[in-house]
Amino acid sequence: MALLEPLRSDPVDFPASGLDSPPETAQAVVASVLYRSGQPPLDVALDHLVSPAPDLGQLLWVGLREPRAETIHLIGEKLGLSIRAIDEVTEHHVRPKILEFENVTLVVAVTIEVENLRPVFGETQLLIGRGFLVTVRRGAVATHTSLRQYLEGVPGLLTRGSDYVASMLLDLLADRYLAALTKYEAAVESIEQKFLLRGFGDIDVRKLYQLRRDLLRLHTAIFPMTEICRRLARVGTNHIDADCQGYFGEVADRIQRIDELINGLREALAFAFEAGSMLGQSQQTDITKKLAAWAAILAIPTAVAGIYGMNFAYMPELKLHYGYPIVMACTAVVCVILYWRFKKSRWL
Repeated sequence: MALLEPLRSDPVDFPASGLDSPPETAQAVVASVLYRSGQPPLDVALDHLVSPAPDLGQLLWVGLREPRAETIHLIGEKLGLSIRAIDEVTEHHVRPKILEFENVTLVVAVTIEVENLRPVFGETQLLIGRGFLVTVRRGAVATHTSLRQYLEGVPGLLTRGSDYVASMLLDLLADRYLAALTKYEAAVESIEQKFLLRGFGDIDVRKLYQLRRDLLRLHTAIFPMTEICRRLARVGTNHIDADCQGYFGEVADRIQRIDELINGLREALAFAFEAGSMLGQSQQTDITKKLAAWAAILAIPTAVAGIYGMNFAYMPELKLHYGYPIVMACTAVVCVILYWRFKKSRWL
């Protein structure tokens, strides 16, 4: 049984990937390549796809970006996928998941990119089958080209199977998680330094809250990937060889460490927020103390002025030659004593 439908040697009729498909289908196909041990890669048109036999050391890797439902149905029919599997790939997912079908394992992963210190989420689906791998990207700008070129440059890696390539793709995804998180780590350090130098303003508090919210969204997107990779590493499936389970375990450990880093950054922001709140309360307390101290000091001359403003007929100042200076001097002495006591108590 032939793995591919016969291809003519005539350059005009050579069915290169996507050329004999509708324009929208061709744009969705990033690459459709058959890798064979000891032979150069062979581009395969979608209309000529046939699932390779798993025991011949071959791998068919189809990469799609923003595909239409018609393209997915075409590939699914060519590879013999079930209707349920095709429907799952056609749908957009917002959370990571793993699904087992009769002849394929579907892994849905969330991709993360950072623009202007705001997370941009996308989706990457991996259809892992015996002898074939289909990757579907939606909303993700970063490509798999660098990984594909690396695997093509090392003989024998691609022919290890679709499960090995899937583990490498998930490892690449972990690299991009870490790259995105590095930007947030720098932002958190900047906020901490700003807090130590001059405290927080209203704009800083809003930015801190936004960072905490974004980190929570990152945690929500990344945390399920740990469990998915653990399952691929421990639970036997028809499409994951025992030799490749260890690779998924390593990826799970990496993603778990990245998630722990996210939690650490969230705790750092929480501490900074609490410290900023305590500092603000302390400043308000200092202001209240100063106002209370000055109010007590000013109460003395206010009371004296109020008493002497009652216009009594017999008052000390009216009969004493130095009565007025004495009253003013006593008032000033009391005010100075109060000021000294408040200053000593650090209220002023």
